[in-house]
Amino acid sequence: MKQKKRTKMYLDHAAATPLDAAVFAEMKPYLTTSYANPSALYTSSVQVKNDIENARKTVADFLHTTSDTIIFTHGGTHSINAAILGAARAHKEHGKHIITSVVEHHAVLNTLKQLEKEGFDITYLPVDEYGFVTPRAVKEGIRPDTILVSIMYANNEVGTVEPIAEIGKMILRHRKKNTTSYLLFHTDACQAAGYLDMSVERLHVDLLSFNGSKIYGPKNTGVLFKRRDIEIEPIMFGGGQEFGVSPGTEDIPGVIGMSKAVMQIEECRMQNVDIVALRDQLWNGIQDTISDVMLNGPALEGERLPNNLNASFLGAESEAIILYLDAAGIEVSSGSACTTDSDELSHVLTACGYDEKRMKSSIRFTLGKGTTEKEIKQVLKVLPGVIQKVREMNA
Repeated sequence: MKQKKRTKMYLDHAAATPLDAAVFAEMKPYLTTSYANPSALYTSSVQVKNDIENARKTVADFLHTTSDTIIFTHGGTHSINAAILGAARAHKEHGKHIITSVVEHHAVLNTLKQLEKEGFDITYLPVDEYGFVTPRAVKEGIRPDTILVSIMYANNEVGTVEPIAEIGKMILRHRKKNTTSYLLFHTDACQAAGYLDMSVERLHVDLLSFNGSKIYGPKNTGVLFKRRDIEIEPIMFGGGQEFGVSPGTEDIPGVIGMSKAVMQIEECRMQNVDIVALRDQLWNGIQDTISDVMLNGPALEGERLPNNLNASFLGAESEAIILYLDAAGIEVSSGSACTTDSDELSHVLTACGYDEKRMKSSIRFTLGKGTTEKEIKQVLKVLPGVIQKVREMNA
């Protein structure tokens, strides 16, 4: 007897989004027929080179900047490393102090740990119970030897949208007051790119990183915005492609896929209202059917990513909830996909001041453009029984 195929409900879009069909269609010719190396002189090579430059302009337009500030990288982590390591090492003669927050992604935190080994001094700013860093805290952390600030745009676990534009304005005022080009401002915008304003002029950033895997584009593709007058040292060496920052033969399908994904972001943003409604429907349903539940991060109507819902089901361990939901065809997570193999408690929830009981029972639901009301209703049908079962097991 043929086994019925299990229906999958995917609610972990903060970890990775599916590759959009239109994006794949755009990439396909570059995986089959348009395979020439862009650095050669013959016709097919020149055409591919032109296609890369057109993709660069598409991304530049998205960020409201010029093409010469866009560097294609091999993912969000690569982009973040290139920005932070590159800027710190290039400007260390002016100072070796860097400011960040305690809730950054490990791509930022572990990069800064490397710089600490190289003699840099890192200030890790605290956050409030909702995950917010204040511009005042950044301002008070600035020292004469501060050369770089790196604050994430939106948090991947609890969805907090940080006041990047306000921090950027404060940094501009600091430069003007002290008649200096320091300090530099970088933001990790990987979670923000599909939902928030990405104008680098309105954000007042010097360096910005985002990736394709969070915007329905190809994995292992990324972008680094670098203001044209900013010098950074390369962390990779090769043929000099991508302004020497990301050398090596270009990942042409990835670049083309990234640009197509960026083009579709405006269309996706039109669906954000639907995503907010579905997320709120999920939260309201959880509150109506399950006791002892706590919302983690900002209020849903506050400065929070529209697709993010992080909640703690007290008395039920996250891992067991995830496995039972998976058995029912519902895929969720307990936080960052990059720390799944670690037994450590979430550094984000820890920084928010939550107790161990709350942290060990947290579940992150992150919706996407394919999420339907039918799926939300199915989750609400299954989830109360799962929580009850896990609580009984723990008891």
